[in-house]
Amino acid sequence: MTNDASGHAAQPAGAGADVEHRPDAEVVEICRDLIRIDTSNYGDDRGPGERQAAEYVAGKLAEAGLEPTLLESEPLRTTVVARWEGADPSLPALLVHGHLDVVPAVKADWSVDPFAGEVKDGCLWGRGAVDMKDFDAMVLSVLSARTRAGRPPRRPVVLVFTADEEAGGRKGAHWLVDHHPELLEGCTEAVGEVGGFSVTVRDDLRFYLIQTAEKGMAWMRLRARGTAGHGSMRNDDNAVTELAEAVARIGRHRFPPRITPPVKAFLAEVSEALGVDIDPESDDVEVTLARLGSVARMIGATLRNTANPTMLDAGYKVNVIPGEATAAVDGRFVPGGQEEFLATIDELIGDKVTREMINLDSAPETEFAGALVDAMRTSLAAEDPQGRAVPYLMSGGTDAKAWHRLGIRCFGFAPLKLPPDLDFVGMFHGIDERVPVESLRFGARVLDRFLDLA
Repeated sequence: MTNDASGHAAQPAGAGADVEHRPDAEVVEICRDLIRIDTSNYGDDRGPGERQAAEYVAGKLAEAGLEPTLLESEPLRTTVVARWEGADPSLPALLVHGHLDVVPAVKADWSVDPFAGEVKDGCLWGRGAVDMKDFDAMVLSVLSARTRAGRPPRRPVVLVFTADEEAGGRKGAHWLVDHHPELLEGCTEAVGEVGGFSVTVRDDLRFYLIQTAEKGMAWMRLRARGTAGHGSMRNDDNAVTELAEAVARIGRHRFPPRITPPVKAFLAEVSEALGVDIDPESDDVEVTLARLGSVARMIGATLRNTANPTMLDAGYKVNVIPGEATAAVDGRFVPGGQEEFLATIDELIGDKVTREMINLDSAPETEFAGALVDAMRTSLAAEDPQGRAVPYLMSGGTDAKAWHRLGIRCFGFAPLKLPPDLDFVGMFHGIDERVPVESLRFGARVLDRFLDLA
């Protein structure tokens, strides 16, 4: 048997392999089990919570010889933490994290039951298949194989499976940082979602996007107050009118480009791979990005701040002018762009509309450099020689916002080698969410190598 790039004996994937010790042996089964546990997060007091999934994860951790701790910010809102000792206990710990909650799914909208964990057409289907029970399953499958084989990670690893990420983490990661930071003591770096997935650039080249930064979050409620009255009479102090005009101004506003270091680095890689010159300040950049497929929607959103009206609420009867109207806006700002973003929003809403924050959170950023990045590059290249790791800024938010508060360097690294025709970006919170079975197995193998190098 030959040695692989990580220095340990390579585990062949064929029929003659020692299945019990293969890092990808259980990943599909575990992911399927997790999908079948409904952990829908509605962002309020509805939903089943994460307790059942947390108990499943804790069972897997205990089977591997770890001592999991289950913590609840509220009844059924459960986070699991466990420490996995490394071969060299003197090294700083690595935080490996995933969340257990998922966004809701309406069964009638799907072609399969979103909580059945059905395998068909080479994919595992269901809510959470890519966001992010796939990575949870990779971690547990790798843990199981390595502990059976007596192969600890190179450095100590703190495993965290959180509640409430889909609603900003206030009952999960942020709560853990606020109430139990000692459980993360010694962690200097972290890996989790959303990164490590492939984008086919050419027949002989795939980018693996490593998240080194993510946009900040500004979920806002706008409120307009006016004079209530009868719907049949003229009213020049109509709250609905004031709010609607403010919402329209925000929805139509195009923020100027703000090119951050990870975006600049990503565009340089695209420019070299496609053999084209890219001006980040030009409108043509989005035309060029479209050549990368659906991921262009995510990358395009990182070129500037964004704000999208998402909810409206006013009135209780058609012939009554209400005295108040409200709207919700999902705002996202690039690292370093919070002050400019909020000033622009205040200018757009005008004097008669107020804003209040539903959730304001940071835009963490780190360099695409160092030993951990080298470990990502090497582990990916060992499984895909035509792959190239590149940094990028993610348009959404993750639990990294909480870990960043403790000074932890955070990366999105949940590796998946994807077919070029899969709309992977559309899988996040989308209908018929699914992940290729072979992509899951690939991710487990990469993660296994990574833990020997990280």
